[in-house]
Amino acid sequence: MRVLVTGGAGYIGSHAVRELLRADHDVTVLDNLSKGHRESVDMRANFIRGDMSDSVLVRRVLRDNRIEAVLHFAAFIEVGESVSDPFKYYRNNFASTLSLLESMRAEGVNKFVFSSTAAVYGNPKGVPIHETDPREPINPYGRSKMMTEMALEDASRAYGLGYAILRYFNVAGASPDGTIGEAHEPESHLIPRVLAAANEGRAIGIYGTDYNTPDGTCIRDYIHVVDLVNAHILALEKIKLGEGRVYNLGSESGFSVREVIEACRKATGKSFPVEEHERRPGDPDSLVASSSRIRELGWTREYPDLETMILHAWKWHTTHPHGYRRLHAPAPEALQAHEGEKSSRAPS
Repeated sequence: MRVLVTGGAGYIGSHAVRELLRADHDVTVLDNLSKGHRESVDMRANFIRGDMSDSVLVRRVLRDNRIEAVLHFAAFIEVGESVSDPFKYYRNNFASTLSLLESMRAEGVNKFVFSSTAAVYGNPKGVPIHETDPREPINPYGRSKMMTEMALEDASRAYGLGYAILRYFNVAGASPDGTIGEAHEPESHLIPRVLAAANEGRAIGIYGTDYNTPDGTCIRDYIHVVDLVNAHILALEKIKLGEGRVYNLGSESGFSVREVIEACRKATGKSFPVEEHERRPGDPDSLVASSSRIRELGWTREYPDLETMILHAWKWHTTHPHGYRRLHAPAPEALQAHEGEKSSRAPS
Protein backbone atom coordinates (compact mmCIF):
# COMPACT_ATOMS: atom_id res chain seq x y z
CA MET A 1 0.00 0.00 0.00
CA ARG A 2 1.16 3.54 -0.71
CA VAL A 3 1.08 5.29 2.66
CA LEU A 4 1.65 8.86 3.84
CA VAL A 5 2.99 9.20 7.39
CA THR A 6 2.48 12.64 8.92
CA GLY A 7 4.88 13.36 11.76
CA GLY A 8 7.08 10.60 10.40
CA ALA A 9 10.24 12.25 11.73
CA GLY A 10 9.02 12.07 15.32
CA TYR A 11 9.59 9.39 17.95
CA ILE A 12 6.60 7.17 17.13
CA GLY A 13 6.35 8.22 13.49
CA SER A 14 9.94 7.27 12.65
CA HIS A 15 9.43 3.80 14.10
CA ALA A 16 6.18 3.50 12.12
CA VAL A 17 8.05 4.37 8.91
CA ARG A 18 10.61 1.65 9.54
CA GLU A 19 8.00 -1.00 10.34
CA LEU A 20 5.86 -0.04 7.34
CA LEU A 21 8.87 -0.45 5.07
CA ARG A 22 9.61 -3.79 6.71
CA ALA A 23 6.05 -4.83 5.85
CA ASP A 24 6.66 -3.88 2.19
CA HIS A 25 4.52 -0.74 2.12
CA ASP A 26 5.59 2.25 0.03
CA VAL A 27 6.13 5.15 2.44
CA THR A 28 6.08 8.92 2.05
CA VAL A 29 6.79 11.11 5.08
CA LEU A 30 5.46 14.63 5.62
CA ASP A 31 6.96 16.49 8.58
CA ASN A 32 7.69 20.17 9.24
CA LEU A 33 10.53 19.21 11.64
CA SER A 34 9.22 21.49 14.39
CA LYS A 35 9.57 18.52 16.76
CA GLY A 36 10.91 15.72 14.59
CA HIS A 37 14.40 14.89 13.34
CA ARG A 38 15.27 14.36 9.69
CA GLU A 39 18.00 11.93 10.73
CA SER A 40 15.41 9.58 12.24
CA VAL A 41 13.64 8.97 8.92
CA ASP A 42 14.61 5.79 7.10
CA MET A 43 16.36 6.81 3.87
CA ARG A 44 14.22 4.37 1.88
CA ALA A 45 11.18 6.55 2.55
CA ASN A 46 10.25 9.56 0.43
CA PHE A 47 10.72 12.52 2.79
CA ILE A 48 8.98 15.86 2.22
CA ARG A 49 9.42 18.77 4.59
CA GLY A 50 6.15 20.63 4.96
CA ASP A 51 3.11 21.28 7.11
CA MET A 52 -0.13 19.32 6.94
CA SER A 53 -2.10 22.59 7.06
CA ASP A 54 -0.62 23.55 3.66
CA SER A 55 -3.44 22.15 1.55
CA VAL A 56 -1.74 22.94 -1.78
CA LEU A 57 1.35 20.97 -0.74
CA VAL A 58 -0.60 18.12 0.85
CA ARG A 59 -2.84 17.64 -2.17
CA ARG A 60 0.21 17.56 -4.44
CA VAL A 61 1.93 15.01 -2.18
CA LEU A 62 -1.17 12.81 -2.11
CA ARG A 63 -1.62 13.05 -5.87
CA ASP A 64 2.00 12.73 -7.01
CA ASN A 65 2.67 9.75 -4.76
CA ARG A 66 -0.70 8.10 -5.45
CA ILE A 67 -1.30 7.79 -1.69
CA GLU A 68 -3.90 5.24 -0.62
CA ALA A 69 -3.90 5.76 3.17
CA VAL A 70 -2.61 8.17 5.80
CA LEU A 71 -1.11 7.36 9.21
CA HIS A 72 -1.31 10.50 11.31
CA PHE A 73 1.25 11.11 14.10
CA ALA A 74 1.77 14.89 13.77
CA ALA A 75 0.54 16.25 17.10
CA PHE A 76 1.74 18.23 20.08
CA ILE A 77 1.65 16.05 23.20
CA GLU A 78 2.52 18.06 26.32
CA VAL A 79 -0.45 18.24 28.67
CA GLY A 80 0.94 21.14 30.73
CA GLU A 81 1.71 23.21 27.65
CA SER A 82 -1.79 22.56 26.33
CA VAL A 83 -3.19 24.18 29.48
CA SER A 84 -0.94 27.25 29.23
CA ASP A 85 -1.28 27.60 25.43
CA PRO A 86 -4.50 25.86 24.36
CA PHE A 87 -4.82 27.61 20.98
CA LYS A 88 -1.51 26.03 19.90
CA TYR A 89 -3.02 22.60 20.53
CA TYR A 90 -6.40 23.26 18.97
CA ARG A 91 -4.71 24.77 15.90
CA ASN A 92 -2.25 21.92 15.31
CA ASN A 93 -3.99 18.88 16.74
CA PHE A 94 -7.46 19.68 15.43
CA ALA A 95 -7.57 22.48 12.85
CA SER A 96 -4.51 21.29 10.90
CA THR A 97 -5.76 17.71 11.04
CA LEU A 98 -9.09 18.86 9.65
CA SER A 99 -7.20 20.54 6.80
CA LEU A 100 -5.38 17.26 6.16
CA LEU A 101 -8.68 15.36 6.07
CA GLU A 102 -10.15 17.90 3.62
CA SER A 103 -7.12 17.48 1.36
CA MET A 104 -7.53 13.72 1.51
CA ARG A 105 -11.19 13.98 0.53
CA ALA A 106 -10.34 16.27 -2.39
CA GLU A 107 -7.81 13.72 -3.69
CA GLY A 108 -9.96 10.63 -3.07
CA VAL A 109 -7.83 9.20 -0.24
CA ASN A 110 -10.25 7.52 2.15
CA LYS A 111 -8.28 5.46 4.67
CA PHE A 112 -6.99 7.11 7.84
CA VAL A 113 -5.23 5.80 10.96
CA PHE A 114 -5.28 8.25 13.84
CA SER A 115 -2.75 8.10 16.66
CA SER A 116 -4.98 9.35 19.47
CA THR A 117 -4.54 9.19 23.24
CA ALA A 118 -6.09 7.62 26.32
CA ALA A 119 -6.22 11.20 27.64
CA VAL A 120 -9.62 11.41 25.92
CA TYR A 121 -10.98 9.37 28.86
CA GLY A 122 -9.93 11.95 31.46
CA ASN A 123 -10.15 10.52 34.97
CA PRO A 124 -11.51 7.03 34.28
CA LYS A 125 -14.37 5.58 36.28
CA GLY A 126 -12.73 2.16 36.37
CA VAL A 127 -9.58 0.23 35.48
CA PRO A 128 -8.79 -1.21 33.00
CA ILE A 129 -10.25 1.33 30.59
CA HIS A 130 -12.35 0.05 27.69
CA GLU A 131 -13.04 1.67 24.34
CA THR A 132 -16.72 2.09 25.25
CA ASP A 133 -15.95 4.14 28.37
CA PRO A 134 -17.08 7.79 28.14
CA ARG A 135 -14.77 10.42 26.69
CA GLU A 136 -14.36 13.11 29.35
CA PRO A 137 -10.95 14.77 28.73
CA ILE A 138 -9.74 17.15 31.41
CA ASN A 139 -7.22 19.22 29.44
CA PRO A 140 -6.93 20.89 26.01
CA TYR A 141 -4.58 18.15 24.76
CA GLY A 142 -7.17 15.45 25.38
CA ARG A 143 -9.97 17.65 24.05
CA SER A 144 -8.05 18.42 20.84
CA LYS A 145 -7.71 14.69 20.21
CA MET A 146 -11.36 14.02 21.02
CA MET A 147 -12.43 16.73 18.59
CA THR A 148 -10.51 14.96 15.81
CA GLU A 149 -12.12 11.64 16.77
CA MET A 150 -15.55 13.25 16.48
CA ALA A 151 -14.67 14.71 13.07
CA LEU A 152 -13.64 11.24 11.89
CA GLU A 153 -16.93 9.76 13.04
CA ASP A 154 -18.87 12.40 11.09
CA ALA A 155 -16.63 12.07 8.02
CA SER A 156 -17.17 8.33 7.94
CA ARG A 157 -20.94 8.78 7.91
CA ALA A 158 -20.94 11.64 5.41
CA TYR A 159 -18.10 10.76 3.03
CA GLY A 160 -17.45 7.03 3.48
CA LEU A 161 -14.07 7.53 5.17
CA GLY A 162 -12.63 4.37 6.66
CA TYR A 163 -10.65 4.98 9.83
CA ALA A 164 -9.00 3.45 12.86
CA ILE A 165 -8.38 5.30 16.13
CA LEU A 166 -5.72 4.02 18.50
CA ARG A 167 -5.64 5.26 22.11
CA TYR A 168 -2.78 4.69 24.51
CA PHE A 169 -0.93 6.20 27.46
CA ASN A 170 2.87 5.89 27.70
CA VAL A 171 5.13 4.73 24.88
CA ALA A 172 8.58 3.45 25.78
CA GLY A 173 11.64 1.79 24.33
CA ALA A 174 13.44 2.30 21.05
CA SER A 175 14.40 0.38 17.97
CA PRO A 176 16.09 -2.80 19.29
CA ASP A 177 19.25 -1.96 17.32
CA GLY A 178 19.49 1.41 19.06
CA THR A 179 19.59 3.45 15.87
CA ILE A 180 16.40 5.49 16.44
CA GLY A 181 14.72 6.41 19.68
CA GLU A 182 13.09 9.05 21.86
CA ALA A 183 14.53 12.58 21.68
CA HIS A 184 12.15 15.21 23.01
CA GLU A 185 13.22 18.69 24.04
CA PRO A 186 12.35 19.14 26.84
CA GLU A 187 11.82 15.54 27.92
CA SER A 188 8.81 14.94 30.17
CA HIS A 189 8.39 11.16 29.95
CA LEU A 190 9.38 9.10 32.98
CA ILE A 191 11.62 6.39 31.50
CA PRO A 192 13.95 8.68 29.48
CA ARG A 193 14.10 11.07 32.45
CA VAL A 194 15.13 8.24 34.78
CA LEU A 195 17.70 6.97 32.26
CA ALA A 196 19.17 10.46 31.92
CA ALA A 197 19.40 10.68 35.72
CA ALA A 198 21.10 7.28 35.83
CA ASN A 199 23.57 8.28 33.14
CA GLU A 200 24.43 11.55 34.90
CA GLY A 201 24.29 10.23 38.46
CA ARG A 202 21.68 12.74 39.63
CA ALA A 203 18.45 12.33 41.56
CA ILE A 204 15.07 11.48 40.11
CA GLY A 205 11.89 12.67 41.80
CA ILE A 206 8.80 10.71 42.80
CA TYR A 207 5.72 12.89 43.09
CA GLY A 208 3.40 11.26 45.58
CA THR A 209 3.91 8.11 47.64
CA ASP A 210 0.45 7.87 49.23
CA TYR A 211 -1.67 6.71 46.30
CA ASN A 212 -4.06 3.78 46.65
CA THR A 213 -1.66 1.35 44.97
CA PRO A 214 0.47 -1.52 46.31
CA ASP A 215 3.63 0.61 46.74
CA GLY A 216 1.96 4.02 47.10
CA THR A 217 3.10 5.43 43.75
CA CYS A 218 1.04 5.98 40.59
CA ILE A 219 0.52 3.07 38.22
CA ARG A 220 0.71 3.82 34.52
CA ASP A 221 0.48 1.87 31.27
CA TYR A 222 3.60 1.37 29.14
CA ILE A 223 3.87 -0.12 25.68
CA HIS A 224 6.95 -0.68 23.53
CA VAL A 225 7.08 1.71 20.59
CA VAL A 226 7.60 -1.13 18.07
CA ASP A 227 4.55 -3.00 19.39
CA LEU A 228 2.59 0.24 19.24
CA VAL A 229 3.34 1.02 15.60
CA ASN A 230 2.72 -2.57 14.56
CA ALA A 231 -0.76 -2.23 16.06
CA HIS A 232 -1.26 0.84 13.86
CA ILE A 233 -0.17 -1.11 10.78
CA LEU A 234 -2.46 -4.01 11.65
CA ALA A 235 -5.37 -1.60 12.11
CA LEU A 236 -4.53 0.01 8.75
CA GLU A 237 -4.71 -3.31 6.97
CA LYS A 238 -8.15 -4.05 8.50
CA ILE A 239 -9.83 -0.73 7.61
CA LYS A 240 -13.10 -0.92 5.69
CA LEU A 241 -14.46 2.08 3.84
CA GLY A 242 -17.35 3.81 5.56
CA GLU A 243 -16.49 2.18 8.88
CA GLY A 244 -14.46 3.23 11.90
CA ARG A 245 -12.96 1.26 14.74
CA VAL A 246 -11.39 2.33 18.03
CA TYR A 247 -8.64 0.35 19.75
CA ASN A 248 -6.95 0.79 23.10
CA LEU A 249 -3.30 -0.19 23.37
CA GLY A 250 -1.84 -1.03 26.74
CA SER A 251 -0.22 -3.50 29.08
CA GLU A 252 -3.48 -4.23 30.96
CA SER A 253 -1.57 -4.40 34.24
CA GLY A 254 0.59 -1.29 34.36
CA PHE A 255 3.73 -0.44 36.30
CA SER A 256 4.20 1.83 39.29
CA VAL A 257 6.68 4.69 39.37
CA ARG A 258 8.82 2.74 41.85
CA GLU A 259 8.76 -0.33 39.59
CA VAL A 260 9.92 1.76 36.65
CA ILE A 261 12.76 3.27 38.66
CA GLU A 262 13.90 -0.13 39.97
CA ALA A 263 13.73 -1.62 36.48
CA CYS A 264 15.91 1.25 35.22
CA ARG A 265 18.43 0.55 37.99
CA LYS A 266 18.53 -3.12 37.02
CA ALA A 267 18.82 -2.46 33.29
CA THR A 268 21.55 0.17 33.59
CA GLY A 269 23.44 -1.28 36.55
CA LYS A 270 23.69 2.25 37.89
CA SER A 271 22.78 3.67 41.26
CA PHE A 272 21.14 7.07 41.64
CA PRO A 273 19.24 8.82 44.42
CA VAL A 274 15.47 9.15 44.57
CA GLU A 275 13.76 12.21 46.03
CA GLU A 276 10.18 11.98 47.27
CA HIS A 277 7.88 14.97 46.79
CA GLU A 278 4.25 15.82 47.41
CA ARG A 279 1.81 14.49 44.85
CA ARG A 280 0.83 16.74 41.96
CA PRO A 281 -2.81 17.81 41.62
CA GLY A 282 -4.92 15.80 39.21
CA ASP A 283 -2.82 12.62 39.04
CA PRO A 284 -5.10 9.55 39.25
CA ASP A 285 -3.97 6.48 41.20
CA SER A 286 -3.94 4.16 38.19
CA LEU A 287 -4.32 4.51 34.42
CA VAL A 288 -4.35 1.21 32.56
CA ALA A 289 -6.06 0.33 29.28
CA SER A 290 -7.61 -2.92 28.11
CA SER A 291 -6.26 -4.21 24.79
CA SER A 292 -8.75 -7.04 24.27
CA ARG A 293 -10.29 -5.51 21.13
CA ILE A 294 -7.02 -5.08 19.22
CA ARG A 295 -5.98 -8.60 20.21
CA GLU A 296 -9.02 -9.88 18.34
CA LEU A 297 -7.28 -8.66 15.16
CA GLY A 298 -4.31 -10.87 16.00
CA TRP A 299 -2.12 -8.25 17.68
CA THR A 300 0.43 -9.55 20.16
CA ARG A 301 3.17 -7.69 21.95
CA GLU A 302 6.66 -8.76 20.95
CA TYR A 303 8.20 -6.82 23.86
CA PRO A 304 5.70 -6.99 26.75
CA ASP A 305 8.10 -6.78 29.70
CA LEU A 306 9.23 -3.49 31.17
CA GLU A 307 12.89 -4.50 31.40
CA THR A 308 13.14 -5.05 27.63
CA MET A 309 11.57 -1.66 26.94
CA ILE A 310 14.13 -0.04 29.23
CA LEU A 311 17.08 -2.01 27.81
CA HIS A 312 16.20 -0.87 24.29
CA ALA A 313 15.77 2.72 25.47
CA TRP A 314 19.08 2.53 27.37
CA LYS A 315 20.88 1.31 24.25
CA TRP A 316 19.55 4.33 22.37
CA HIS A 317 20.40 6.80 25.14
CA THR A 318 23.94 5.50 25.67
CA THR A 319 24.77 5.63 21.96
CA HIS A 320 22.96 8.96 21.46
CA PRO A 321 23.42 10.89 24.72
CA HIS A 322 22.48 14.14 22.98
CA GLY A 323 19.77 12.64 20.80
CA TYR A 324 20.11 13.32 17.09
CA ARG A 325 22.31 16.36 17.66
CA ARG A 326 25.41 14.14 17.65
CA LEU A 327 24.73 12.98 14.10
CA HIS A 328 26.20 14.79 11.12
CA ALA A 329 23.31 15.68 8.83
CA PRO A 330 23.92 16.47 5.16
CA ALA A 331 24.45 20.11 4.28
CA PRO A 332 21.13 21.91 3.71
CA GLU A 333 21.78 22.26 -0.03
CA ALA A 334 22.54 18.56 -0.42
CA LEU A 335 19.56 17.57 1.69
CA GLN A 336 17.17 19.72 -0.33
CA ALA A 337 18.48 18.30 -3.58
CA HIS A 338 18.14 14.76 -2.29
CA GLU A 339 14.61 15.37 -1.04
CA GLY A 340 13.63 16.96 -4.31
CA GLU A 341 14.83 13.95 -6.24
CA LYS A 342 12.94 11.52 -4.01
CA SER A 343 9.80 13.63 -3.96
CA SER A 344 9.57 13.53 -7.74
CA ARG A 345 9.77 9.78 -8.08
CA ALA A 346 6.69 7.75 -8.94
CA PRO A 347 5.87 5.09 -6.34
CA SER A 348 6.06 1.52 -7.43
